[in-house]
Amino acid sequence: MFRKLDDPGAQALTLTIDGQPVQASPGETVAAVLLRQSQPASRTTPVHESPRAPYCMMGVCFDCLAIVDGVASTQTCLTTVREGMQVQRQMGKRSVQP
Repeated sequence: MFRKLDDPGAQALTLTIDGQPVQASPGETVAAVLLRQSQPASRTTPVHESPRAPYCMMGVCFDCLAIVDGVASTQTCLTTVREGMQVQRQMGKRSVQP
């Protein structure tokens, strides 16, 4: 549904989403990159495990939460991509790590 407009001068960088390498451009948000994937959901709800994808893209709705570089419940619409960034979709309830 979504596709990136080409910017000939942009230097591509690579991040991983659920262990798969994905190309992005500097300045993009993680949510924008997730929306271009075949599975755009960034998380599932804690109770019914319904898939949720980025929605408002401005940090209000919290539907874009994912695990970014080991930090759960990160708002991906407010997080700019970095080279080597590790993103995991947040499925179900968060677990408390000791």
